[in-house]
Amino acid sequence: MDDVRSPRTLDGGLEARHSSPSYTLGKRRTDHNLLIPEAELKGLGAELHYTQRGGDITFHGPHQAILYPIISLRSIGIGARNYVETLERSMIELASVYGVKARAGHKGETGVWVGDRKIGAIGVRISSGITSHGLAFNIDPDLKYFEHILPCGIADKEVTSLRRETDDMLLPSEEVIHEQLVSCLAKAFSYDRCCVEGRSFIHFGQPGGV
Repeated sequence: MDDVRSPRTLDGGLEARHSSPSYTLGKRRTDHNLLIPEAELKGLGAELHYTQRGGDITFHGPHQAILYPIISLRSIGIGARNYVETLERSMIELASVYGVKARAGHKGETGVWVGDRKIGAIGVRISSGITSHGLAFNIDPDLKYFEHILPCGIADKEVTSLRRETDDMLLPSEEVIHEQLVSCLAKAFSYDRCCVEGRSFIHFGQPGGV
């Protein structure tokens, strides 16, 4: 019998856990959206990294849920815009689990918003139809770090977190929220199953896949 496999079984992703604060710039190198001299970042305990993803400057640090999907867009038959919109839907779904009404950004506003407050950022790279980089959802990061940048290059907008939007609600552990985000992502892409290896690599696929 021929070995027939769904191309989706090759898709996966990485869960990133940032133990120290860092700022990342996309390939457009919009350094002007860093509002303090780079030399002062060390005093904040933060670093600046240059990447090849799309998007503008953003912050990564403790208490964020960060996923870097590695997906063949050709195998699932969607384009770049649809891919970004699906990432947005996965974070909107996660927010709704906790009664937070989030939305996709308006024109020129990538990511996910609660009113005019940004709760989730997206910055991706697509090469030969394969995705890298991904999304960051704010669970309870120190929001003061966002005061030193124009997040995603957008002025006069606040950044928020799940903790801030849920007031006194008792949230589960961050591990649980990470798992919920993975499940929301799998659902958004219509994957039938997902499993996590070693708390870092995620396999997505259909039942019976390899």
